[in-house]
Amino acid sequence: MPFFISGKEGILSAMQRITLLLIFLFLSAPLTASDFGTTGLIDIPTARMSTDGTLTTTAAIQSRTNSYAITYQATPWLEGTFRYTGFTDTSYTYDRNYEAKLRLWEEDDYLPQVAVGIRDLVGTGLWGSEYVVASKKIDNFDITLGVGWGRLAGDGDFRNPLTFVSDSFEERVKDVGLGGELSSGTFFSGKEAGVFGGVSYQMDSLPVSLLLEYNPDEYDFEVARGGQEPESPISAAVKWDAAPGLSVTLSHQHNQEWGIELSAALDTKSRPPKPSRPLFQSSLDLGSSDLPSGINQSFWYDTLLFDSERSGILLLEATIDETKNSITIVMGNSSYPVWMDAVDVMVGLADLHLPMTVNRFNIVIEEEGHRVNSVQLRRPSLDYNKSRQLVEREISIDRVRPLKFVQHRTDFVQKKIVFDVNLDNRVQLFDPDDPARYQIYAKVGIGMALPRSWDLIGAYGVDITNNFDESTRDSNSVIQKVRSDVVKYLTEGDTGLDSLYVQKRGNLFKDTYFRVFGGVLESMYSGVGGELLYHPFQSRLAFGLSANWVKQRDFDKTFKHLDYQTETVFASAYWATPFYNFDVAVHAGKYLAKDVGATLEVRRTFDNGWMVGLWATRTNVSAEDFGEGSFDKGLFFKIPLNGFLGNSTRSSYATRVRPIQRDGGQYLEDFTGSIWWQTRGARFDALSESKDRLSL
Repeated sequence: MPFFISGKEGILSAMQRITLLLIFLFLSAPLTASDFGTTGLIDIPTARMSTDGTLTTTAAIQSRTNSYAITYQATPWLEGTFRYTGFTDTSYTYDRNYEAKLRLWEEDDYLPQVAVGIRDLVGTGLWGSEYVVASKKIDNFDITLGVGWGRLAGDGDFRNPLTFVSDSFEERVKDVGLGGELSSGTFFSGKEAGVFGGVSYQMDSLPVSLLLEYNPDEYDFEVARGGQEPESPISAAVKWDAAPGLSVTLSHQHNQEWGIELSAALDTKSRPPKPSRPLFQSSLDLGSSDLPSGINQSFWYDTLLFDSERSGILLLEATIDETKNSITIVMGNSSYPVWMDAVDVMVGLADLHLPMTVNRFNIVIEEEGHRVNSVQLRRPSLDYNKSRQLVEREISIDRVRPLKFVQHRTDFVQKKIVFDVNLDNRVQLFDPDDPARYQIYAKVGIGMALPRSWDLIGAYGVDITNNFDESTRDSNSVIQKVRSDVVKYLTEGDTGLDSLYVQKRGNLFKDTYFRVFGGVLESMYSGVGGELLYHPFQSRLAFGLSANWVKQRDFDKTFKHLDYQTETVFASAYWATPFYNFDVAVHAGKYLAKDVGATLEVRRTFDNGWMVGLWATRTNVSAEDFGEGSFDKGLFFKIPLNGFLGNSTRSSYATRVRPIQRDGGQYLEDFTGSIWWQTRGARFDALSESKDRLSL
C-alpha cells in the first residue's frame, strides 16, 4: 500500500480527518504530549519521556498554526518526532521538520531528570531551536525549567554561554531554503540564550491536569509575514486523560488565542498474548466421509497434513531417519505472528500423529521460501515427568542441514489460480497543492504455485473513488523522473495492473539465500532481477547483493512502457545489534535515476510484529538538483493486524512516510535488500528469545 509524502500547503479538512482517524486507532499507552508532538507542556518541551516503544500521534489546532506529529520513543532515553505544520495567518503556508530529544539522566530523590533536544533537526530551520531542560516531580506538581537557543531563546535573557568557548557560536544563520539538510552549524548558536519553564498539576480525584508555561518565543518569522504578535509569554491549559492513551488539551495561549490538542499513543513493545492451540476434532477421529478425497486416514503424513492446514500452518516435507527414532519436519507459517507459536502447534500435532517409535523432532522453519533455522527437541509426551526447566535445556536452535533424501513432500502445485479480493487505499500526504490526496480501490490479488518452486504473483487495482485527478502539478525534477511522476500513475492508471511477476526463492549454499524474479514488478517498473543474502548461523552480521534491470511503465499501468530503462546494483551489509532489537542496514550502489550513493536504514522490531525505523540516502545528486528536501529520507512503519482482526494472522500494514517524493536515491523497495527483513522473525536471536512460548 503506497504512502507517499510531498508537501506544501496549509492543513485542510481531509488532513484533519486522516489524523483524527490515526489518533482514535492508537489507544493504549499513557503519555503527555505538547502541541509540537514531543513530551512537554503546551508548546515547550519537558525532560520527560514516554514509555519505551510508545508511538504517539498528535493533532494541535490553533488560530496561528495547525500541527500534526508522529513521535516515537526509540529507546528509554531517545525520542524522535516528525512534524508537519500548516500556518493559517501568514503567507508561508507549510513546514516539515524533525526533532530529537536525548535524556541525559533520570530523576532521583534529589536530582531532576535532564534532557537535551534539537527542534528542527532536519528541516528548513524555521522552528530552529535547541534546549537543555530539567523536570522535577514534587507531590502532584511536575516543575520544568530549561535554557533555550534559537526560537526558545526569545529576545534573550543572558549571553550564550557557548560564546565564551568559541566565537563560532556568535552567529546564528536562518535559512529557509530547500530544507532537509542537517543544520549542525547553527546548533546552540546565537548571541543570547533564554529561559523557559512551566508546571503541571495532577488533580487527585479527576483524570485532569492543569498546565502553566512561560514560552519566550517571539514568533518573529510569522510576525514578519503578517502574523499576530504574541501579547504575553504565558499560556495555560487543562489536559483531560479521556481514556488510556488518549488525552485532550484545551489551552489559552499568549493571552490571545485558544487551542485544542488531541494526542493518542500505542504501546508497540507489548508482547503478543500466546494464542491457544486450535480446537477441532482430529482427523484421526473423523469418519472417512468427513475427510477430503486423497487423505489416507491410516497414513500419519496425510492426517498430520490435514490437521496442520486447519491449524494455520503448512507441512511441506517430512523424513524419518533410518533408526525410526528421529524426524525432520519442514514447515511454513501462514497464521502466527511469533514463529515459535507456530512451532508449538506443529510439535503438538506431530506428537499426536507420529509413530510412537519417533522420540526426537527436528522442526525446520521455512520463511518466504527460505529455510532459515531449525528447532530441535524431544517428543513432549516422553517428558511429562520432567520439570519445564529440564525440558527447556534440551531444546536447541540449529542451522538447517540438507537431507540426503526426502520421504514425504506436500504437492502444493494447484491447477487453479487463487484469488484474493480486498478493499484498499492509497494516501499521499503533504502534496504541494493539497495536503491529503487519497484513492479507495478494490485490490484483486492472484497467486499460483508453479513447478520447481516457482510462484506467480499479481495484483490488479480497480478504482472506486479518488481525488488525485484534481492535481495539476507536474514534476519539476531536473534529473530523470523515476518517482516524482507518481500522481500521473494514480490518475491515468487509477485502474490497472499493479504487478504480475514470477519468482523463485530458496537456499543456494550453506547460510546463503536467493531470490530471482521477473515481470511487472510494481506500478512504475517492469524488469528482472535477483538478490543474494549470506547470513552465517548465529551471526549478527550478514551481507547481500542485489541487481535489477528495469523499464519504466506507461502511466496507464497496462503492459505498455516508456523509453526509460536502467540497471540498479547494490551491495548491502546488515547488523542485528544487541541493543533494543535494532537492525542497521547499509546499501551502496546505483539507483533508478542512475545516481550513485548509499542508503542507511535503522529499524526496531518487537515480538508482536511492530517494526519502526528511519532511512536516509545520499547520492551524487546535489541538493540543488534533488530539489525540495535536499536528499531522500523518511520513516518506516510495519503495523501488525493481529490485534485488530480478532483472529491470529501474520497480515500487516507496511508504509514509508517521506517528507517529499523526489527522484534522487530511489530504488525498487520490495526487490532490493528484502530477504534480511522478511526472514527476521525466524532468525536465531528471535527464536531463542521466544523458546518459553513452547507448551512443554
